Amino acid sequence: MAAQAQVDFGGILRPQGRLDPETALAPHRGTLGTRAAAHLLRRAGFGGTPDAIRRYAAMRADDAADSLLAFPSAASIEPPSPLDDLLGLPKGDRMRAQRESLAELQLWWLNRMLTSPAPLQEKMTLYFHGHFTSRATPRFPRITYTQNALFRRWASGSLRELTREVSKDPAMLVYLNGAGSVKSAPNENYARELMELFTLGVDRYGENDVRESARAWTGWRVDRRTASATFVPALHDYGRKTFLGRSGDFDGDDIVDIIFDQKQCARFFAASLLNWFVYNDPEPELVDGIAALLTKHDYELTPVLATMLRSNVFYSERAYRALVKSPVEFVVGTYAALGLPTVDPLAIAALVQMGQRLYFPPSVAGWPGGSNWLTSGTMIARQNFLVRLLGSQTLESSTWLRDVPVSPSSAAGMLGETLLQGDIAPASLVEMDRYLAGAGSAALATLSVENYGERVSGAAYLAMATPAYQLN
Repeated sequence: MAAQAQVDFGGILRPQGRLDPETALAPHRGTLGTRAAAHLLRRAGFGGTPDAIRRYAAMRADDAADSLLAFPSAASIEPPSPLDDLLGLPKGDRMRAQRESLAELQLWWLNRMLTSPAPLQEKMTLYFHGHFTSRATPRFPRITYTQNALFRRWASGSLRELTREVSKDPAMLVYLNGAGSVKSAPNENYARELMELFTLGVDRYGENDVRESARAWTGWRVDRRTASATFVPALHDYGRKTFLGRSGDFDGDDIVDIIFDQKQCARFFAASLLNWFVYNDPEPELVDGIAALLTKHDYELTPVLATMLRSNVFYSERAYRALVKSPVEFVVGTYAALGLPTVDPLAIAALVQMGQRLYFPPSVAGWPGGSNWLTSGTMIARQNFLVRLLGSQTLESSTWLRDVPVSPSSAAGMLGETLLQGDIAPASLVEMDRYLAGAGSAALATLSVENYGERVSGAAYLAMATPAYQLN
């Protein structure tokens, strides 16, 4: 296939002709510039502060990807506290403590997304949270946190090893009934979802494969108080099993190995990662290219993520603002764009109204995502969040917003550039300019600096309410 020509479009490449996976996955050349840097920080994190965007704009794609993949040790990250079980409390106190503990876990994670020196580590943690789906265990918050920490630990590691670990994770064992699966009564829930939703996809296995896999996963028990899982040999089925065409005395680890030996497994994860980082419905050739990388590197994520995040296709016009921001991306990205140092508790209720309550995906399939995030109700919730945040005391921490020039046309341009990297319709800029100039009120020339600050906040709302701001 002939190489696909690329035309530079302000740091974003406009592809010409058919996709060539070799050219598409080749490194993007030259320094990023503002638009490409902001794009990278939205996709490989939750959006950049104005300072971060300026810093990455001066980098080449290779250096930017290396910087984002420099993860701290997950073991060095302090968990929120307390995470003790709540069973000993009276019922009323216990229910209140459960709500408070889960809210603390949610707020702790949102602030890690905002302030972590490794935003890609948190972005991958969120990816796995929606991929290997389970729900919170309110009475035992440590179990919920332990799974979150597991995803963070393997954020750039081996997909094969993560799949082994999450299969035996207390949260997953509780959620999909693995903790009650024994030789005399194997439970098929996890065995089915492991293949259908987590590793292979629909119609890639038979019902006998589900039954035999379920037998292989028998014998695990969970201690909810210590958030630990234990294998009990007496409860395990040691009989001969036949799974995906292979036979033997398989346990759960063997099942994972057999799954990861299937070519479809690499294609499944390749499509999933491309949909998460690049764009929806990626071309089969592109899926095959990423699948080949996964196979070559034995499912180690670091080289695969590095290739994607420095590639031509990642910086292509088709990929640019091609994904709908999830509520978490929208909320955390707004705090980042405004240069705010912390996420405050109002974000938790706002996320629920937008349809994404952390630790509580709607089903084992996770959140549907995409255009499903944008309904008349959730758009109102997004707008209400912006109104509350831009009208709150929290905004006083936004140093750059206070420095917007006292000149309506200059201010409108600065807001459009800082919040949207210029991706704003001329009509919207005119609306912001008129608003800043005092449309509907006394002329700004007679107003105080404080009142002008309120106008700037209102103009920032107008920018963030545009269609482009809803897109990654």
